[in-house]
Amino acid sequence: MRSDIRLDDIAAQAGVTVQTVLRLFGSKPRLFQVALDEVIAEMRVTFEQAEPGDIAAAVRTWFDHYEEFGDVVIANLADEHDPSVAPVVRVGRERHRERVETVLAPQPARFAGARRDQVVDALVCVCDVYTWKPLRRDMRRLREEAEATMHMMISSVLGVE
Repeated sequence: MRSDIRLDDIAAQAGVTVQTVLRLFGSKPRLFQVALDEVIAEMRVTFEQAEPGDIAAAVRTWFDHYEEFGDVVIANLADEHDPSVAPVVRVGRERHRERVETVLAPQPARFAGARRDQVVDALVCVCDVYTWKPLRRDMRRLREEAEATMHMMISSVLGVE
């Protein structure tokens, strides 16, 4: 879903012509949207494995996703000025917030009004790919160490152990 992906490369990998790709999808942005829809469907299945409120399971599912797609997500974020990538980034941000609110559902409900919004905003940041990246890529923490750090941050925001 990155802007530097060329239709020629996609067609070659699929063993078809660019014309076939365009006949099937209509345009590069439409192809990106279909790919994003498939990733979102896979993510729903992954995130359904976490019982709402189970912080450890929530963190595990975020890491499952980031370990597979995190580098591509970061590249897309760097290319969000590209009109073919911008919708993917927008939808990704919306879905991330929805996942945070769903997977951590019971805990933010303890807060009301503006404070609840602030807590959800903090959780969106803590659970973001830009938290995963420095832990796993820059600091080279083992996955279990990085997950423990994210779990600690979530618990701190929520005021739970």
